[in-house]
Amino acid sequence: MSNGLPRLLNGLIVIAIGLTAFVMEPPRQAQAQERRTILDMLFGFGRRQPPPVYDDVPIYEPRQRQPRQRPKARKTQQKAKPARAEPAPVVVEKLEAAKKVLVVGDFMAGSLGDGLKTAFETTPGIVIETRANGSSGLVRADYFNWQENLPAYITETKPALIIISLGANERQQMSIGGEKEKFRSDRWLAEYTRRTEAFAALARKDKTPLLWVGMPPFQSTSMTADMVTLNGIFRTQAEKAGGTFIDIWDGFVDEAGKFVMTGSDINGQQVRLRGSDGINLTKAGKRKLAFYVEKDIRKLLGDAAASAQDIPGADGMKDLVVAVPTANEDIIQTQPISLDDPDLDGSATLLGGGAVLTSNGKSPRDRLVEKGDVAEAPPGRVDDFRLAKPETVISNPVIRN
Repeated sequence: MSNGLPRLLNGLIVIAIGLTAFVMEPPRQAQAQERRTILDMLFGFGRRQPPPVYDDVPIYEPRQRQPRQRPKARKTQQKAKPARAEPAPVVVEKLEAAKKVLVVGDFMAGSLGDGLKTAFETTPGIVIETRANGSSGLVRADYFNWQENLPAYITETKPALIIISLGANERQQMSIGGEKEKFRSDRWLAEYTRRTEAFAALARKDKTPLLWVGMPPFQSTSMTADMVTLNGIFRTQAEKAGGTFIDIWDGFVDEAGKFVMTGSDINGQQVRLRGSDGINLTKAGKRKLAFYVEKDIRKLLGDAAASAQDIPGADGMKDLVVAVPTANEDIIQTQPISLDDPDLDGSATLLGGGAVLTSNGKSPRDRLVEKGDVAEAPPGRVDDFRLAKPETVISNPVIRN
C-alpha cells in the first residue's frame, strides 16, 4: 500500500508535465495567428480572419480603393435665347420738294454721306445724295477728274447745298507739265493749292452754298501731319470761294491731341470710332463725323431741315387758338412818368413821411435814471410783487401742485 501511493503520485506528476508541455508549445498554425487579448477571448472583440499562409509566409493583399465615380451630369438642352431685335429705323417718306444735299469726294465723303443719311432719316425735307469715289482726289486727274465730273453731278441732282470731303489719297507724286513732282515739295503745294481753288470755285459757280469738311487724324503719325497741311489749304481756299470750312479734328483725338481708336459718340458713350486699319470709320464714327456737319446744314436750309415730328399735320393744327388782336380804343395811353417826380401818387409827401409823434412824458428808462423810479409791472407778471392783487388776477388764480 505504501509502495503504490508513491507510484501513483509519480504517474500524476508525469501526466501533469506532459500536459504542461503540450500547452506551452502550441502548434505552428496557431503561431501564425494573431495574438488575442483576454477581452478578445472572453467577448470576441476584434476577431479578424487570418491571412492565407504559403510556406509559412503570410501574404497580405492590400485593399485597393476603387475610384469614386462622379455622377454624370444630365445634359439639359438649353433653349437658345432669341437675339434682341434692334428697333427698325423709322422710314420717313421724303417730300417731292425736298432739298438735296450733294456730298462729293473720296472714301471719307462716302462715310460722311452714310452718317448724314442716318442723321436726316426722319427729315422729309432733306435728301442726301452721295457721289463719292473712294480712291479719288485732286492729284490723279488721269484716274478720276473731279473738274469734269462735278458739273455733271450738279446737273443731275440740282443740289441746294454742296459738301466736299477729300484729301486722304493725295499723298503721292503729282504730274506737273509732264514731270513727276514729289509730294509736299514747294511746287507740289503750289499746284495743289491752285487745283483746290479751282475746285471750290467750280462748286460755287451757281452761288450754291458750300461746306468743305476737313480731314480727321489717322493712326499713322506721318499721315496725320500731312492732313494738318492739307486742312490748312482747304480752309483757306474754301473761305476764299465764299464757302465754310468745317473742322472735325477735335472729335477724333484725345485731350492731348493724339489719335484715338475709341472715343465718345454723339451721346457721350465710349465706342469704337475707327476701323482696325486706323483709317476708315465705324458706324459710330460716321455718325459722329456727320454730327459736325449736321448743324451747318440745318442752319443753311432752315425750315427744310425740320424733322417729321416738328411738322404738325392738319389734325394738329385744329387745336391752335388764334387770339383776336386788341382794338386801339381798348389801349389806355399814359404819359411817361419820371422816377424823381414828386407827384407819383398824387401827393407831395412820401409814404411814411408824416409828422413824427411826440411823447407826452418821459420814458421808463428816463425815470429810472433820473429819479430811480421803477415802472410798475403789469398785473399778473412774474415781477408783480404787490400784496393787493387786482381782481383780474385774483379771479384767475394759478393752480400749483
